[in-house]
Amino acid sequence: MEVELRILDAHSLKDKRQVVKSLVETARRRFGISAAEVGAQDSWQRAVLGFAVVASSAGQADHVLDDVDRFIWSRPGVEIVRADRTWLDPD
Repeated sequence: MEVELRILDAHSLKDKRQVVKSLVETARRRFGISAAEVGAQDSWQRAVLGFAVVASSAGQADHVLDDVDRFIWSRPGVEIVRADRTWLDPD
């Protein structure tokens, strides 16, 4: 899943990095997924985060990504601009 965010309270790259670091580390810890900033590194009010999950079924992966989505929406000062899910089928 790739999520583009607008960080409303960021007034510098340092402010943005604090928010991004918190989101990424909390998502990794809470949901057991891979997470990283994958775009817009030089923009101080915008971030693109990537989240990846490996699961035994598409339904299980979808459930985890739904939880991540709700977690991001619940964060004050963060607005989701776009969220896209891409599925890789092993067959």
